[in-house]
Amino acid sequence: FQSWPKYDDVHKKMHALAEFMDLPCFPAITERSFLHPNILCMKYLMEVNLPDDMNKWTCRVVKKIGVGETDFLTLHPGNKSTWKVKYDILAIAVIIVVLKILFLLDDEYEWLLANYAEERNKEDKEGCPVFDIRKWYMVVKNILDVEQKKFNEERIRHLWRCEKPLLYSASEKHVVLKKKQVVMDLQRQFRTLTGCLDLTEKRKPSLFQLNWTEESTKKNCFHGHSLAAVLQQKADIFTPLNRDYWLCTVNKFKKVCGHNGQYSESDFPHTYQFVLDLFSFLLRVQPSLIHEEVSTIEHKLFHSKLHMKSRIFKVQKK
Repeated sequence: FQSWPKYDDVHKKMHALAEFMDLPCFPAITERSFLHPNILCMKYLMEVNLPDDMNKWTCRVVKKIGVGETDFLTLHPGNKSTWKVKYDILAIAVIIVVLKILFLLDDEYEWLLANYAEERNKEDKEGCPVFDIRKWYMVVKNILDVEQKKFNEERIRHLWRCEKPLLYSASEKHVVLKKKQVVMDLQRQFRTLTGCLDLTEKRKPSLFQLNWTEESTKKNCFHGHSLAAVLQQKADIFTPLNRDYWLCTVNKFKKVCGHNGQYSESDFPHTYQFVLDLFSFLLRVQPSLIHEEVSTIEHKLFHSKLHMKSRIFKVQKK
């Protein structure tokens, strides 16, 4: 049985290969590089149809925890002390942390904000629409269900063979081409029976799997929506209305297998699970990988506050 390789395995082997080949330091990743978290966050915000204004908040988180520094991001194959950055997962985890900061994602508070946003949009139909997370959830979930179904069907029909196999003799070529023709005929008949269209043209490569600028999805595009329903202004400073935050893992601990924390769907709110599933589908990785990165970022972001609270607790306990 053939399958796509796991993200972790590819990542580890890539670093091992770079070290084995004794490669020099890779080109520096600066703020203008595509692999920089700020750029990737912008890309994935567009991908999942979230407001453009959220990019300001992702940039603030990136700066706060120091994961946008060139030394941190640049790959040094020979230096084992450097952090092996998973660029896409890092950016996605930052987005999820920002979503939790703004909307909490506890299956309660985000829906209260959605009610407030819905009322504001009804009152002001001509101005800039306010981002409604409930409407976003429904739109994205419908699209995700369709895309997942397509992906599963394509995966079942996928042939784990190259299109142009290596042939060493004329007789072998005749046999292989004949078998290939039989397979293609059977596939064509299967598509006819199942009602699937036979795509004559391959899909053009794109940075995005989900397109929100087409006419069919343009009316459901949230890119230009405002975050006014989740922010409050004091002087020239905007702060979230939400003052709470729940941590994925309060205590960082290492399991025997080496992963930080644990992820079990039943332990977390449904909205949080949906966001994890959405991004895991886009990256073709397990939700637990993204969850672990979210936990790591939260530890960096709130470590000082957690340490202070633990000290206060110890003093009170005495």
